[in-house]
Amino acid sequence: MHLHTTTVPTPVGPFTLLVDGDGVCAAGFTDRPATLQRRLDPRRQAATVRPVSDPDQVTSRLRAYLAGEVGALDDVAVAQPGDPAQQAAWAALRTIPAGETISYRQLGDLAGLADPATDPFGAQAAGRACAGNHVAVIVPCHRVVRADGRLGGYGWGVPRKAWLLDFESTARARSA
Repeated sequence: MHLHTTTVPTPVGPFTLLVDGDGVCAAGFTDRPATLQRRLDPRRQAATVRPVSDPDQVTSRLRAYLAGEVGALDDVAVAQPGDPAQQAAWAALRTIPAGETISYRQLGDLAGLADPATDPFGAQAAGRACAGNHVAVIVPCHRVVRADGRLGGYGWGVPRKAWLLDFESTARARSA
């Protein structure tokens, strides 16, 4: 098995993608593919990583996103293994329009994650799904904020989360 990788400069640091035949399996703000590969399932951890300039045209779409076409990543194929709750949350994340935010509770509701016994609103399950997301920006967990509107955490740093939200809302306003 092979993973293809490329790194794209962004205003908030290098952004690396790992792509296999099924789609993007990892993406994040690093210039080290190994940092992303360590987070993957054992089969992908053992894969050979090969640099390519535009795997599955994802690099072109990322560049279009960074140029202000914030919907350019909406239908990029993603290959991220996870349990049914994670898959539901990640699918729900991809329905949040660029530049908009929802709370963890709203994400839990949207994804049907409520558990009356342990997590009546699904907010905790939503938070776990966001924390386990290995495909940053493409699966836009940065669009989820705390119930009080504060940003909360982000695996690649809260300043990057703030930049992404500001960038997306500004780009949407320009295109409206």
